[in-house]
Amino acid sequence: MSKLQKAAIKRRDIREAVEQSLRARKRRSWRFRLVGLVAVLTGLLLLAIMFTSIASKGYSAFERTEVLLDIDLEEAVIDPEKTRSEEVLMRADYTGLIKTSLRKLFPQVKKRKQKRALYRLVSTGAGDQLRDRVLQDPSIIGSRVSVWLIADDDLDQYYKHGDSQSRLKDYQLQWVAQLNADQRLRTAFNSTFFTAGDSREPELAGIRGALTGSFFVILITLGLSLPLGVSAAIYLEEFAPRNRWTDLIEVNINNLAAVPSIVFGLLGLAVFINFMGLPRSAPLVGGLVLTLMTLPTIIIASRAALKSVPPSIREAALGMGASKTQMVFQHVLPLAMPGMLTGTIIGMAQALGETAPLLMIGMVAFIADVPTGPLDSATVLPVQIYLWADSPERAFMERTSAAILVLLAFLVLMNLLAIWLRRKFERRW
Repeated sequence: MSKLQKAAIKRRDIREAVEQSLRARKRRSWRFRLVGLVAVLTGLLLLAIMFTSIASKGYSAFERTEVLLDIDLEEAVIDPEKTRSEEVLMRADYTGLIKTSLRKLFPQVKKRKQKRALYRLVSTGAGDQLRDRVLQDPSIIGSRVSVWLIADDDLDQYYKHGDSQSRLKDYQLQWVAQLNADQRLRTAFNSTFFTAGDSREPELAGIRGALTGSFFVILITLGLSLPLGVSAAIYLEEFAPRNRWTDLIEVNINNLAAVPSIVFGLLGLAVFINFMGLPRSAPLVGGLVLTLMTLPTIIIASRAALKSVPPSIREAALGMGASKTQMVFQHVLPLAMPGMLTGTIIGMAQALGETAPLLMIGMVAFIADVPTGPLDSATVLPVQIYLWADSPERAFMERTSAAILVLLAFLVLMNLLAIWLRRKFERRW
């Protein structure tokens, strides 16, 4: 075999080896892309399953069942002295008027036990609902009015979900069938869910108190963590000398960002409540605890935003005669502020969803009243979800899912705001 033939064979073998290596490389790349695609699709599928499960259980909480009753607003019961005084109208026995209306609607109910079962078809808060109607228009006293009143949670669950969720007795189901046949049952938007505080009765429970508490907590957290975090980041990045002490501070900040949140709750319990004597379950204490928790996140994000500003900006400012302070606050900080705000919003979203540190400072208590200030007893939305999830009643279960939907909506909005700010104000160098 000649040398030319041997060279040709060698070149062919090399070409085949290279082609085989390229095919193997393409197969590995294709498998890697397939694994990544499967991972992404699996994550999206699980996320969709979670959202679907929560939404399917919680959407019904945004509706409530109401009962139409014809009520005689007897003046002898409501305002016997005809003074129309608000104090007198507030004390009237509106629950008794509702019971009288139910007895007239079902005259065949005679036994005491069955009467109590009949009265339980209407919520215990129906009397307050009727009282508010009278206070709004006292001229209706002495007349008969048709009022849609909130139904009890057992009737509500039966009307919305059927027999599978029913705890009603057979004779109660007969009364419900009669009410439905007479078109005295309907579902309406559950405004109570957004306007009322917590309650032992599921049909009267709402998230307004928890939302107000969350607002105060986040407001205090933002008011403290943003200036402190940005100031610390500016000092460490622009003014602090490079020595072992600043290195130690940076290491500790990075470590604090990974500390479990319940540790900050224990710190708040020891310092703010036991040592400083601040009130338990107050939004002020919750805000201080969440400030400690979010500070490392804001400092790290703010330092990263400062590092992203090109050195040429600093050099140009100093070359034009600006002092270092002027260079930082008039040139570097405005360019880094979008990244700082993005990190702050993400930190606030993290704080909004925290439960463990707030449990440690007593914000797990049952709070029926809506707080009016940062020193009033309050709870927050994640803790409210925790409390409702601990109840075995089906009506509280659907309210738990509905509150989760509200919390997720706030978190999504805050993250969308962070993305919008980053894209709108971010400079690419």
